[in-house]
Amino acid sequence: MRITFLGAAGEVTGSCFLLENNKKYLVDCGIFQGKSENENAIPFPFDPKEISGVILTHAHLDHSGRIPKLVKEGFKSKIYATYPTIELCEILWLDTVKLMKEEVERINRKNLRSGKPLIEPLYTEREVEMAMKLFEPVPYDEMLDLNDIKVRFRDSAHILGASSLEVWGDNTKIVFSGDIGPQNNVMEGNPPIIEGADYVVIESTYGDRLHKSLEDTRKEFESVVLDALNSGGKVLIPSFVVDRAQRVIYEIMLLSYKYPILTKIPIFFDSPMGKKVTEVYERHSNLLSGEIQKYFLEGISPFQLKNLKFLSTTEESKTINDLDIGFVIAGSGMCTGGRILHHLKHNLWKENTHLIFVGYQAEGTLGRRIVDGEKRVHVMGEEITVRAKIHTINGFSAHADQRDLLTWTDNFQGDPTFIIVHGEPKASQTLGQLLQLRGRKTIIPTYAQTLDLEKKEIITPKVTPKIDVYSLISDLESYITKIKSQPISQDIDTYSLLNSALILLKEIDKRSTNA
Repeated sequence: MRITFLGAAGEVTGSCFLLENNKKYLVDCGIFQGKSENENAIPFPFDPKEISGVILTHAHLDHSGRIPKLVKEGFKSKIYATYPTIELCEILWLDTVKLMKEEVERINRKNLRSGKPLIEPLYTEREVEMAMKLFEPVPYDEMLDLNDIKVRFRDSAHILGASSLEVWGDNTKIVFSGDIGPQNNVMEGNPPIIEGADYVVIESTYGDRLHKSLEDTRKEFESVVLDALNSGGKVLIPSFVVDRAQRVIYEIMLLSYKYPILTKIPIFFDSPMGKKVTEVYERHSNLLSGEIQKYFLEGISPFQLKNLKFLSTTEESKTINDLDIGFVIAGSGMCTGGRILHHLKHNLWKENTHLIFVGYQAEGTLGRRIVDGEKRVHVMGEEITVRAKIHTINGFSAHADQRDLLTWTDNFQGDPTFIIVHGEPKASQTLGQLLQLRGRKTIIPTYAQTLDLEKKEIITPKVTPKIDVYSLISDLESYITKIKSQPISQDIDTYSLLNSALILLKEIDKRSTNA
């Protein structure tokens, strides 16, 4: 059995692992986000027609978002996933098609004016419909026999329907953590205890940091909310529409019991798919934690508040631009697109705005630049000054932190090798070092690297490693913004350096135009 790492290697997004036994399978097929998003348009480094099945850990787009593209390029086999994952994928994929269509139309209008070639979306509604017909639901904890391999889905306590995978092939067992939830997760309970494996492919999103305790996180959120109410401004919460938004709504509900005034403050879930996703959570409430189920048993939905309004249309979204106070929950969680951009454009420059990040911000994203303290950022083509108060509350994350990850690995008996993926280099390396201190063997794979599991050897990649030009462009933008925001020497040396940079950029522009 072999595994090739074709995404989420050296970065957080684009999860995609090619598993080869007698047949070829993909574990996940997600989109790249942030600095690597342009990788999505590149053809797959394998023939999709040769893939015998996709084994999908969960619905988040960085794990599922390229499956319709896979179908577009010839994939026709089964997609194995839990039933809630299948429901959520349809909602997320159709929303992605809508956003891609709008973005492509915008770019093509510019390309027509400048004489550049027109572009096409990554996929359309047709490919989503085709992909949905390929799904085969798999329940938790039952054995799926695919002849050359056997697979068992385990509840990973990350989002609704999310799974860790146990895979048996020949004489080797490999476990894929998928995305793992925190120990004692508020929303989905506890991650699974798995004791046996030869190899464990483990995520490391928060491998180099700790979340605050639940008690401290709730105190921090309470403090931010009260501060926002006193300042009389809006509270903007960029959020993943699946799980994180429902968690935020639940936390606001808990606060409203303590501060009844919150029931008078308007709350907007500004997302065309927000209501649909929330309804999926309510339908499958039996898979949620005891803390959440308690409210359902009492006839209370913790995701439906009297002062909460779901906004679907663009017109509805625009109506809240002129409101002075209120909570606005909107995607995307990393501010890479979606309706949160419009709210940032209208409110980021206001001193009484509070911007609360409740999830991971990948390198190269607008969210990451704001969290890193940039004072001027580009939003929808316009430079906006950042005057809002910025808060980061990672305790609401659906990801395990460093302590949680190590606790999960402690369950494994024997001497498995841990393959560390789905993290930025520092996070993966830190987790690897801590595992080694526990006496564990570790591997941190690079993009396109292949590991022969039975021979226990790494095979040199046959494809060219990625050269991340767009990450450099993002860094250039950040430095230009920084330079513009501070005093600069008016001397000949500074002028010469800037002029040299301008000449080089003009040459790159000329080459790009010719290409």
